[in-house]
Amino acid sequence: MPLIAKPIPLPPKNLKQTVVVQKKTAFKDQNGLSLSQEQRIFSLNVSKLIQFIYSKGFACTFAEAYRTPEQAAIYAEKRIGIKNSLHCKRLAVDLDLYSPAGKYIVNAEDYEQFGKYWETLHSDNRWGGRFKIKDADHFEMQDL
Repeated sequence: MPLIAKPIPLPPKNLKQTVVVQKKTAFKDQNGLSLSQEQRIFSLNVSKLIQFIYSKGFACTFAEAYRTPEQAAIYAEKRIGIKNSLHCKRLAVDLDLYSPAGKYIVNAEDYEQFGKYWETLHSDNRWGGRFKIKDADHFEMQDL
């Protein structure tokens, strides 16, 4: 018996599709944006940041994007993060940076041009290189 499935026929061209949109109650920040709207802005800005990084001859990878609340609690307990991390809301990303020669970059100074660019993309964007305890690979959008 062959394991190849029969193709599913296409719907007729005159078929009218009905889309049902479910209303969701969303909390708004002080700017009137829901978390979902903030996440979309954040995602777009991360894509712009990555393009900027590559346009300068550097490369990057995701070190950490989403963090579960459980993982955030573990990091907070170990004093290597905070319990209410914006990673849990999908509003923060840590990017590993590589030089044009392919060398992994760890110095905050090397991230500075990218941190400054990040902050120009939105008034709520913050770069971890400006934190009291430097976190140069961290880029976030404040959830106000």
